[in-house]
Amino acid sequence: MNAGPTAATEEAGSEIRATLSGLWTAPYAAAVEKEAQTLLDASQGAGRVILDISGIQRLDTLGAWVLDRTRHELGDRGLHADFVGARPEQSILLNEIAYRSGNELTKRRKSRLVDFLAEVGEAVVNAGRDMARGISFLGETTAGLARVFANPKRFRLTSLVNQLEQVAFRGVPIIALISFLVGCIIAQQGIFQLQRFGAVTFVVDLVGILVLRELGVLLTSIMVAGRSGSAFTAEIGSMKMREEVDALRVMGLDPIEVLIIPRVLALIIGLPLLTFISEMAALFGGGLVAWIYGGISPEIYLARLQSAIDFNTFLVGMIKAPFMALVIGLIASLEGLAVAGSAESLGRQVTAAVVKSIFMVIVVDGLFAMFFAAIRF
Repeated sequence: MNAGPTAATEEAGSEIRATLSGLWTAPYAAAVEKEAQTLLDASQGAGRVILDISGIQRLDTLGAWVLDRTRHELGDRGLHADFVGARPEQSILLNEIAYRSGNELTKRRKSRLVDFLAEVGEAVVNAGRDMARGISFLGETTAGLARVFANPKRFRLTSLVNQLEQVAFRGVPIIALISFLVGCIIAQQGIFQLQRFGAVTFVVDLVGILVLRELGVLLTSIMVAGRSGSAFTAEIGSMKMREEVDALRVMGLDPIEVLIIPRVLALIIGLPLLTFISEMAALFGGGLVAWIYGGISPEIYLARLQSAIDFNTFLVGMIKAPFMALVIGLIASLEGLAVAGSAESLGRQVTAAVVKSIFMVIVVDGLFAMFFAAIRF
């Protein structure tokens, strides 16, 4: 006999098992919504929710969508929710619904001006919230660093060395190669433009100042944000999904000291080293092209480079590197800790970490440029 949808919950420790049965179809839409809400209310305070759908007699698109939405809402609350007992046709429908749910429906446009102002306002509010979260997290990290310095036994040297290998050592080939190519391109384009005025030798000044003051540290920071920053977010986010971060707290360990400080310190140490390698690779690429394409011999290139730049030019890029590393490390760690209990959330936070890190690196570079110009450094 056909019956409406029902959801019976049974609690076992921190786990709740919900046994679903009946017809989860469009004609019973109101009852489906009511049972889903009952399930959400019954899951308050649980650690994991098992959704047993083996008893569902019939499942259509509406029922599958409500179940998928309920699982996402449980995930947003930090709960692990899994389907069990699904028949093959039910699994196919749930997978299709989960895939389509990622594509948000286009909102009906009321007014272009109103929509534009609403988007600007929402962006400003979100930026303000991100700034407040970042400052608060910087304070937590600074306090954790102070505790580690006060008690050096709590410092995890092995973790720092491992992160240095991942961030700095393994990143050398790709950063050196890209910087070399960029140096070649700058020199080639500079020679092409300057030869119209008979000033080809000034390409050495162009490459030297541009690479050492701005491009070396900026290129390196962007590549580190995309490579290491995304890895940090994925690692910490995966641990958050598997409740390993909560397990650290239960064991009396501070996640800031165990997870965040080694990664941030590895970036602060590794990024200046990578910046130096990037600058040398770009200068070598520029010199090679200047020799082959512009007829400037290596001896003249080095002599011209020495007269065109001074130690301050080199210091400008190196001073910025630790600050950019701090920004990348904080944003990547913060986004990792913000991951909820679903793979979609992990993907969103990794993307947000890379975008925000690159944006803030460019902002920091602009602020330093104005500061150094103001003090004539």
